[in-house]
Amino acid sequence: MGEESRIERALSVQVKKRGGMAVKFVSPGLDGVPDRIVLLPGRRIAFVELKAPGKKPRPLQEKRKRQLEALGFPVYVIDRGEQIGGVLNEIENRM
Repeated sequence: MGEESRIERALSVQVKKRGGMAVKFVSPGLDGVPDRIVLLPGRRIAFVELKAPGKKPRPLQEKRKRQLEALGFPVYVIDRGEQIGGVLNEIENRM
């Protein structure tokens, strides 16, 4: 299992512990979408792109990130397991 897969699994576990879901996001016909949609209690929603440590999103992934953010949705990029708690705290605390 690669490091990105380990991070993705850790994200799913942490989201579940908080009573939420980390749904795999696959959109046929629309490449470059984030890997997961994170749904937390209280109607909290965010998109998460997972990368191997030190890797950056591809240009098309950056474009999709900007499109989703322009619609008002938060999009996070996680490339280290240590980032997960902070990202989930931020999603929980969004107004």
